[in-house]
Amino acid sequence: MRFRSKTDHTAIIYNRHVTISGIPAEAERFLLGSRTALAWLVDRYQVKSDKASGIVNDPNDWADEHDDHLYIVNLIAKVTRVSIETAMIVDMITEESQFS
Repeated sequence: MRFRSKTDHTAIIYNRHVTISGIPAEAERFLLGSRTALAWLVDRYQVKSDKASGIVNDPNDWADEHDDHLYIVNLIAKVTRVSIETAMIVDMITEESQFS
């Protein structure tokens, strides 16, 4: 899973068949440390193998075990919504504190 490009974060390429597009630019405003919530998700949601043990960590296994093949799509939607709403709340708090 990756963003469409380094500069275009309005779409996430999940695999060669699925691209999630239409991600609002506002989702980029909410940061978890130095990264956006979606950037954190894209970074962490990777199939990885431990070289020493050969153990494969595949986040898709959870979706398969729970028969929820739309899990990651729904997760991206939820993270996008929370990011946008959090940025809106921060804006409202900032505006209120300016008038106090």
